[in-house]
Amino acid sequence: MTHPKVTQPDPPHRALRDFVVEMTRLVDRETEEEALFRTARPLLSDLLRDRRWLAAPFAATGERYQQYLLHCDPLQRFSLVSFVWGPGQATPIHDHTTWGLLGVLDGAEQSQRYAHHDGIWHPQGDLNLFEPGDIDAVSPNIGDVHRVSNALADKTSISIHLYGGNIGAIDRHVFDAETGAQKPFRSGYSPELLPNFWL
Repeated sequence: MTHPKVTQPDPPHRALRDFVVEMTRLVDRETEEEALFRTARPLLSDLLRDRRWLAAPFAATGERYQQYLLHCDPLQRFSLVSFVWGPGQATPIHDHTTWGLLGVLDGAEQSQRYAHHDGIWHPQGDLNLFEPGDIDAVSPNIGDVHRVSNALADKTSISIHLYGGNIGAIDRHVFDAETGAQKPFRSGYSPELLPNFWL
């Protein structure tokens, strides 16, 4: 007697697992930034379509904005993090020193780019608003210095950031808007909780 095959629904984290697999394949074959952007952007766009894959511990707010590690490539060729912003929370002016794609999953974010002139950091261009599904790009080649904030006064916003390295361990800088002074920092990650999406 044969028994009918029971088909289990895909677990919610399947989207994250599939993204990591495809990104690993991409960095295996490609190192050129423009090509990485071109191929990784639709992968990130697919991941942003449904937030069910993001487990609650990686969407929790704190006294300041939170950066949770979702995955770091074993060779540190890319990392994926969730940024969680409570109302009124914002970054200082900062750089990344590597390429990045920054996509909004829930809520809305504002991003102001900066340029260095006469020893001071000046706003460059308009204040940009990013809503769910929108993706911004940064890199030393196309513009790497900005300040990001939650655009909503009464709601949490969440974004998913893909970087060309282990962003929590990269030497970076924050900048004083008035004096132009820079200070080195490493962002690290919020509580050292690591996801397991291989179940």
